[in-house]
Amino acid sequence: MKNPLPSPLPNRLPRPPITRAAVRLGIPPTLAWGYLGLLLFMIGDGVESGYLSPYLVDQGIPEPRVALLFTVYGIAAGVAAWLSGVLSELWGPRRVMWTGLAVWGAFQIVFLAAAVPLGSYPLMMLGYGLRGLGYPLFAYGFLVWIAGVAPRARLSTAMGWFWFAFTGGLPTLGSLVASGLIPHIGAYATLWAALVLVAAGGLIALLLVRDDRGGPRPRSEGDGPLATLIGSVTILWRNPRVGTGALVRTVNTASQFGFFVILPVHFTRTVGFSLTQWLHLLSAMFATNIVANLLCGMIGDRFGWRRTIAWCGGAGCTVSTLLLFYVPQAAGANFGLALVVAAFYGATLAGYVPISALMPSLEPRHKGQALAALNLGAGASTFVGPAVVAVFAGPLGVEGVVWIFAGMYAVSTVLTVFLKLPDEPGTAPDRTAATAAAPAAPSASAPA
Repeated sequence: MKNPLPSPLPNRLPRPPITRAAVRLGIPPTLAWGYLGLLLFMIGDGVESGYLSPYLVDQGIPEPRVALLFTVYGIAAGVAAWLSGVLSELWGPRRVMWTGLAVWGAFQIVFLAAAVPLGSYPLMMLGYGLRGLGYPLFAYGFLVWIAGVAPRARLSTAMGWFWFAFTGGLPTLGSLVASGLIPHIGAYATLWAALVLVAAGGLIALLLVRDDRGGPRPRSEGDGPLATLIGSVTILWRNPRVGTGALVRTVNTASQFGFFVILPVHFTRTVGFSLTQWLHLLSAMFATNIVANLLCGMIGDRFGWRRTIAWCGGAGCTVSTLLLFYVPQAAGANFGLALVVAAFYGATLAGYVPISALMPSLEPRHKGQALAALNLGAGASTFVGPAVVAVFAGPLGVEGVVWIFAGMYAVSTVLTVFLKLPDEPGTAPDRTAATAAAPAAPSASAPA
């Protein structure tokens, strides 16, 4: 009697360790190396976040000009964040990520090799400002890749791990790396070390990920480059819920990027912390955030996406933003108390995580365009925050800026009322989404 035919080869080969771990954690196994690469890339991008503002001030750049520099960087990041969704539909996420890596590296070299040594503010605007195009193309290109690969049943978990890696690098581990390197090699050399980390992370993600879905997506008739570009903008008013969601996403991290500009100087020169203490506070703030990203994703699936965004995110950030200013202001350089309020602020920022799953479900027939709107909101926050500082820090001071951010969070809490899913009871049928709402995502049935 003949031996039975052997099992197909894929069933006979053990999964690589990283693949087995990815499956258990809810990470798409073909993208596992991409998550690691994203983490390293964002560590490099986040190295400067806790000290670049005071460093440039020490180099003789006035604070208003530093705020303007960060604002230009944020505008570039906002444009790139929107383009990452559009270009991923046209080119494929892999090519978009390659573009982001190249842009980041090239303009970082301009900034470090020419602008800083010469003390040239115009060159800083060119090098640092345009470098803002780099990280959104890389990171949010990968976000689109995840949306196209992750199974619907695990999409929220996959998105949670994306934000875990993203915020794990920017600014959590990035600030920790800076606090370790600056005492030994200096602030300037640490910026060069950031370039090495970004290059390593980018190459790991792009050379080791073998998923074929990173190429251009098939497009239907009438869905050419111009139509895709226009549709990614018109969706903001074509589906007002998507536009509202983009606005809520903008508010989410606006204070974070504004605080990068104003709080390092405030905490070190007014409150009385050392630069190393401030960097440790920043690391603790976002170490809490990366853990809360996963928890809030699970909370959203259990208690409802909108409820989580409104109460854990909007209401939580309204309170935590005020505490982050007033507790150190009242207690002085009390590191323990500052650590508690910093961690609380970082945790409440994660309350907005379910919006990454909610946005594509608001427009099931045009998920790519909805993700472009989400990315636009995320990118817009990088210049809205510094712009608030640039405009209001002079007349209102740090305290006034903090109240503006707290007010923005309170408004976002109210706006979540309008983020109802197309098939949710009490929602008016949407012309573009109603027919495809049912299969959009299994968690769409989560309570509001």
